[in-house]
Amino acid sequence: MEEKEVFENIDSLVSEKKFQTLRMVLAAINPADIAEYVMKCAAAHRLLVYRILPKELAAEVFAYLDTDTRQVLVKSFTDEELTSILNELFLDDTVDFLEEMPAYVVEKVLANTDPDNRKILNQFLQYPENSAGSLMTIEYVTLNKSYSVEESIWRIRRIGIDKETVYTAYVTDGKRVLEGIVTVKDLLLAGNEEIIADIMDDNVIYANTNDDKEKVSEMFKKYDLMSLPVIDAERRIVGIITIDDVVDVIQDADTEDFEKMAALHPSEKPYLKSSVFTLAKNRIVWLMVLMFSGIFSGILLGAFEDALLPVLVSFMPMLTDTGGNAGSQASTLIIRGLALGELGTKDRFKILFKEFRISLFLGSILAVFMFLRFMIQYAVIENRDIGAPVFLTAIVVSISVFFVIIMAKVVGSMLPLIAKRLKLDPAIMAAPLITTMIDALSLTFYFGMAKAILGI
Repeated sequence: MEEKEVFENIDSLVSEKKFQTLRMVLAAINPADIAEYVMKCAAAHRLLVYRILPKELAAEVFAYLDTDTRQVLVKSFTDEELTSILNELFLDDTVDFLEEMPAYVVEKVLANTDPDNRKILNQFLQYPENSAGSLMTIEYVTLNKSYSVEESIWRIRRIGIDKETVYTAYVTDGKRVLEGIVTVKDLLLAGNEEIIADIMDDNVIYANTNDDKEKVSEMFKKYDLMSLPVIDAERRIVGIITIDDVVDVIQDADTEDFEKMAALHPSEKPYLKSSVFTLAKNRIVWLMVLMFSGIFSGILLGAFEDALLPVLVSFMPMLTDTGGNAGSQASTLIIRGLALGELGTKDRFKILFKEFRISLFLGSILAVFMFLRFMIQYAVIENRDIGAPVFLTAIVVSISVFFVIIMAKVVGSMLPLIAKRLKLDPAIMAAPLITTMIDALSLTFYFGMAKAILGI
């Protein structure tokens, strides 16, 4: 059944008050799809549908809801309902939820949490927002290296039901110091009497509580991890980070980079849930910067006013657009390479040499094409007076294209590296800023060539 039909069926059951049937239908639907329905359905249906869900399913659905829907539901929950949901949520989902909520909601949640969990939540909420500590959960399995395989499997069976992941178990000593890891695969393939110390991997990849979450996401990508232990200064394990939380970090980081590359101030809310004022505020700063940067192009045109032949002016948009596009191509590839860790500032000379060779190749082809196009149009087809020798003017245009391509590729590839070196986000050196800078440089070179070759 299509998603639209499923949602219509739920609407129909709610309207007809067939709650028993509705409960059975919802139990057969994926929690993420139920969450999508709850977020999209009429406000009058939202709380009713959520309250019909079985307790465990309700907690799963709650983890998929967006911030606004969660806030609306929490306002309507009784203390008993809220306590029930919190008891079923994994700790990291509860922490993520609390970090998004206003103070009065946090107070209500903490007031309905048992003292032990409240203490843990308060500890997690003290970690910096973008740190590994803010991402981790304490629902993981630990084993002692003296355990046998049989003892370990029985322990996982006994406590695993309450853990977020059981695939990887963490081997610790009596003081929770991380000593190694062992997977369920290792346990299943080993003999029952084998000791954990003999089969564990003591070469453990881990994060520290204060590591930046983007660094954590890079570790997941580099080592193809499903989970990552988090340790404190004494190497004691304090939590783990699972892949589902890292996917959210990667998505947020990519969204932020895309917004910066489009000359936008990053927004914390989705487009449709952001106010007109917020969206305008996020755009105005960069538009002002780029507008004032563009004023330099006007100043340059004023300085070369005596060289503004109509035919030269007609080629200005082509020249600036070509330069801007060439620079954007280079900057986009370098920014992406830096984001993926494929490139670094140490590669600057290799990048410069490669982009220079690429620009020579591309510039030569485009310059020859432009020369032929100019000569055919003005010497063969139109054959009219353009205010300057046709051949020399064609030389000015084609040589300008050649050098603008070289300049654009070099500038476009180097600016993100310079930003990285200055500990700025390379994404700010993207299309809008690159294009504005190259426009000014292109026009300066273009009219300088015109005055030098045509003598005007």
